[in-house]
Amino acid sequence: MGPAVGTEEQRELRETLRRFFADKSPSAQVRRLMATDEGYDPKVWAQMAEQLGLQGLAIPEEYGGAGFGMRELAVVMEEMGRALVCAPFLSSVVLAGYALLNCGDEDAARELLPGIADGSTLAALAWMEDERWDVRHVQMTARPAEDGWVLDGVKTYVLDGHVADLVLVVARREGRPALFAVHGGADGLTRAPLTTLDQTRKMARLEFDGVRARPAGVYDPRVMDMAAVALAAEQLGGAQRALEMTVEYVKVRRQFGRPIGGFQAVKHRCADMFVLVESARSAVLHAADTADRDPDGLPVAAALAKAYCSEAFFRVAAEAVQLHGGIGFTWEHDAHLYFKRAKASQELFGSPAAHRARLAGLAGITGAAAGP
Repeated sequence: MGPAVGTEEQRELRETLRRFFADKSPSAQVRRLMATDEGYDPKVWAQMAEQLGLQGLAIPEEYGGAGFGMRELAVVMEEMGRALVCAPFLSSVVLAGYALLNCGDEDAARELLPGIADGSTLAALAWMEDERWDVRHVQMTARPAEDGWVLDGVKTYVLDGHVADLVLVVARREGRPALFAVHGGADGLTRAPLTTLDQTRKMARLEFDGVRARPAGVYDPRVMDMAAVALAAEQLGGAQRALEMTVEYVKVRRQFGRPIGGFQAVKHRCADMFVLVESARSAVLHAADTADRDPDGLPVAAALAKAYCSEAFFRVAAEAVQLHGGIGFTWEHDAHLYFKRAKASQELFGSPAAHRARLAGLAGITGAAAGP
């Protein structure tokens, strides 16, 4: 467990979540849910909403939530990452939730957010089309119809898109990225699960063929910054657990008559892992605090956190596999689950290189890209 940072309320939240996920998301449950089509347990999802209020934690009270900020949401994401929780939280609460909070359409927010906040609505945000996470590359254009709007085209790598009751689609309207709300069972919508490296996080390909859609305001690019901070917090939790697993193992694995953790080379590698984890913690805390207190500084803080935490988690997870020796490569050990999550989340919402390029662009460095 990392250092006791945050307010007393945040520490209590962390302790509660640690106990809850230890009970509801042990390794055996993660492996069971990986093998299902849905990828999550509806009963546990309901308990998360009814007992802990997690789905509404960062949604304002006027929309049925508790009104907390990114600091608290980061605690939730960190603990979920630590336990490899299989649940549509990132897709429904973070992506779809923040998309609606920033859409500028008060009617849509008041109608759709309460269901997300109480966990009764599973939502997904669909914007990626050509394997680039930057919304500037969205080509889908909504066309007007007699009684509304119609969508045609394909969206891919939609987190939990195969089970979502509500799909928020990013499509161009009058040249600008806008949001459109589509029912998950709408006529003309075909949803197909994708085979991905990280089986603990489900994705889908969505095909739209004359699908009726309701306008839901504009797409605000701040959504991706908030999602990047949340994902960085999840990566921190995964890295922390991978480090703990490794330290526990090298204390008991014996070679040449002594625990391998007593060898200087192993100590150095564990120390390097620790530095990566604690540096990632600093990046997440800074980004979460910036999201709550200084929205203008969020693009820089989010890009920094996502770039650093992606690489830190991957390096820690890779070291965990190596230091576990042969067992770390096998299906029976959990080290490979963290490694796959680390590699997949490294690319999610933009690679470290893309976010570093974005940082350079925001700093005004000539020739640098400004988006992931």
